[in-house]
Formats: sequence, C-alpha cells, structure tokens
Amino acid sequence: MTAAPHIALDSASAVDGRHIRAMAFQSVRLEYLQHVLSELSLAAAGSRALVIGSGRGLLARRLAQLGFEVVAADPSPAATALALDADDGVGVTYLTTPAEELDLPGDSFDLVYCADTLEITERPDAVLAQAARVLRPSGAFVYDTVNRTPVSRLIYLVAFQAFPGTRIMPRGRYAAHRLRRPAELAGSLDRAGLSARDVSAFKPRDVRSLVRATRGRRRGTLTDEQLPELFDMVLEPEGNPVVTYLGYALSQA
Repeated sequence: MTAAPHIALDSASAVDGRHIRAMAFQSVRLEYLQHVLSELSLAAAGSRALVIGSGRGLLARRLAQLGFEVVAADPSPAATALALDADDGVGVTYLTTPAEELDLPGDSFDLVYCADTLEITERPDAVLAQAARVLRPSGAFVYDTVNRTPVSRLIYLVAFQAFPGTRIMPRGRYAAHRLRRPAELAGSLDRAGLSARDVSAFKPRDVRSLVRATRGRRRGTLTDEQLPELFDMVLEPEGNPVVTYLGYALSQA
C-alpha cells in the first residue's frame, strides 16, 4: 500500500498544493494580464508591479521578464526563501509581509496583482484597502479568486482538502465563507476605492488531465517541473465563473 504523501505549504520536500495551483494558473494569469495591459495601454517598461501572495515567485519573475520593476510580497518566510532559491537574476525584490498590512509605501505601483489571497483571508477589505493604498492614481488592480458555488465547494473544500485521492492542501486552508461571489467582491473593491471593470471566468480545458496531473504528483510519479505542460487552463470572458475567476479594477484616486 502506498504511503500517504506529506502535504505542506511552501515546502520543497512535500506535496505543496499552493505551488501546484500557482503553476496551473500561471498561463491564464499571464494571458489575462496581457489583456488588461492592452486595454489600459500600460507598458511594462518603466512601470512598477507588486505581486501579493507571490509564493515561490513564478508570476513575479515573469512580470520582471516582461520589463516591470517587480516586488513580490508573501506572508510566509518559507515561501520567500523558496522564491529566493528559485530566482534567476531578473531583479525581483522579495518581501515577507502580510497582505492585510503591507510594509510598503503608498502610491508606489502601477500594477498590483493579488494571487492566492482573497479566497483565504478573513479580512478582504483590509487586503483591498492596502492594495488601493500602494497603487498610483489610475493604477490597475488585478486578481484571481474562487467563487462560492456548490461546485467550487466540492472542489476546494472536499477534493483539495478532504478526499484522500486528490487532497493537495492542508485541511482548513479554504472555508466556504472565505469563497466570495463576484458581486460581493465588487462591493469590497468599491469600499476600498477601487472601481471594478471586468470579471472573466477560467477553467481547465479538460478536467481529466488536471485530475491525472494532481494524482500523479501525489503518487510521486510526476515532479513539479513536469506539471505545467499537463495543465491547460482557458479563459471564458463571457462565461459564468462556476469555480474560479479573474478580474481587474482601477484606482479611483
């Protein structure tokens, strides 16, 4: 009988569901970001970007490669250490700081991307207020998060946290009340001084491939490095976000 895998966040020696999720979302995050940059005519060169909830720095490093001056912020010292180990010299600044109390000056970023945060925080208004504070006037706030639906509860609360064959997260990482509907999030954005402009659903093209990749990583037959080519997430700009969605807002300052 195969032993159950060790599951832990921000650990290179364990099945790290946060890192698996970041790799699964990387391509669709970048595709959506390119859409936002084009919509706003925001050039990477000469602009500053902040990634909140940056984990091991996958998205932050890609933004730096696009030409942004990037700060990667994460509440986990272990994640910051792993990001530094993985750094390839593109000039990202890594900080350990909570999203609810960013240790960063105000009006200092043209773009803020919030990842792996809004679906786990108990204080979304504080996160959004901090994002609005550090954005320059007319700056863009981009995010992805998890809707609160029967399907999303099944995936995030049961499959990812409880069911033995697909569990990749520590129990308690997600809770139903921390999953937020787009309309709820729009209200929070407005209270923070951010004007919601768009919501786009996204999902795996083939759920079976995602399940096979996840189970292969749990069994140890696949490594983290092999996973990205097996994930195929697609944007659905006009679709109903049954599980996950991206969006952006502009600073009202």
